[in-house]
Amino acid sequence: MSPDELVYLGILAASIPVGFLFRFLSPSAKQVTALLVGLCITIATCHVHTLHSLVTVIGTWIIIKSSWQYAPALSLAWTFLYLLFFRLVTSFGLPSPTPFANAVQLLLTLKMVSVANEVKSFHSEKKKEVSSFETKSPVIGCLAEEPSLYDLLSYSYCYIGIMTGPFFRFQTYSDWLKQPSPRELPGWDPCLQRLKLVPVFGALFVAVNSLFPLAYVRSEEFLDQNFFFRFFYMIAVFFVFRMRFYAAWCGAEAGCISAGLGCYPESALCKPGGGPTVSYSTDPTAGEKYDFKTIQNIDCYNTDFCVKVRHGMRYWNMTVQWWLHHYIYPNSPFKAYTLRAGWTMLISAYWHGLHPGYYLSFLTIPLCIAAESAMEAGVRTKLSPRGQNVFDWVQWFLKMRAYDYMCMGFVLLKASDTINYWSSIYFIMQVIAVFCIIVGRALKGTKRADREETRDGKTKKSE
Repeated sequence: MSPDELVYLGILAASIPVGFLFRFLSPSAKQVTALLVGLCITIATCHVHTLHSLVTVIGTWIIIKSSWQYAPALSLAWTFLYLLFFRLVTSFGLPSPTPFANAVQLLLTLKMVSVANEVKSFHSEKKKEVSSFETKSPVIGCLAEEPSLYDLLSYSYCYIGIMTGPFFRFQTYSDWLKQPSPRELPGWDPCLQRLKLVPVFGALFVAVNSLFPLAYVRSEEFLDQNFFFRFFYMIAVFFVFRMRFYAAWCGAEAGCISAGLGCYPESALCKPGGGPTVSYSTDPTAGEKYDFKTIQNIDCYNTDFCVKVRHGMRYWNMTVQWWLHHYIYPNSPFKAYTLRAGWTMLISAYWHGLHPGYYLSFLTIPLCIAAESAMEAGVRTKLSPRGQNVFDWVQWFLKMRAYDYMCMGFVLLKASDTINYWSSIYFIMQVIAVFCIIVGRALKGTKRADREETRDGKTKKSE
């Protein structure tokens, strides 16, 4: 493991026992202590680059105070443009940010766009109440008041998930501060449940990474290996990639659980990242069962065993997927699902960074989705239940290979390295995807022609 990874591991490990201590604090003490701990972590790891995140927060607060109506669009533009400056900062003669500063900046971007949308919703609901002369009624997930600069700074630098996620809304943060009886909420059991496989994921990461180092892919010797070895290598690389993030995100979730962040009754029907979707009781003595779905960032089983590419995205980095689905996907300039997915993936690639490998990988996803849709419409609908079961297993196998393939761009980063690897296995996944689109559409056209023939035959008989 690299020194940076050891620092991340140390922060994650320390956040779990520290979280339980926060259950003993009052709301005001909890707010200031979480802020101070978060600032200490940020300053210790980011040094002078902490100023980037501070400028982002203050800029967002000015936008919200100046024009809450346009705050969502303006905050998105502001934070994403600042991301561009942040990544090109060396071009302006400034020092290169640390990897930790990059992690803080990424999550802060999500938070600032989200809080701008929450503030707009708050003022919109308030305006409706005034114009309709109705008594105020609670709105699910809506703020009770506009956050102050102190509130915004406290939310931005809250130590929980400051570098590793998960993303959570300001409303979730506010609910955490105001929990009526945090010590009575579940903690140890769900925390241990989330941590039980972390040692397994960590051990597998270290073992397989040592056998299949990524650097070997860039060597000339690698290209001398046979096709099947080169093809299998991407499977091993994606396995290492998954184990690393499974361990990190399960650990990050455990840090949230220990502090009680994102703990809501099961009846609230929470969404990862979004929080409650229906009204719920805040009384801890009401006999409700609680869960931590609001801060769930990974579903390891479904990531590996769901059938479709589009479903795989739902179970990976789930809180960020919620953010993309609510703030990017609905504002896409396109109407078709595949094109809207492509737009969302483009924004996601930009959020991750400027490396061409991100764009090559993310923009392969819409092609895979189009292939899935074509084959489902043209082939799966014609099969028997047993045939559909076989189809689903084949589709699952291809889904996993598609993610293996796309992962290579994500980890190799450079366009030349990514294309060199993809060409070494003959761009196999793009070829399969295009083939599936052609076959699926052709068979769907045949099915439509058969229907028309049947309809014409019935018409002639009736005549």
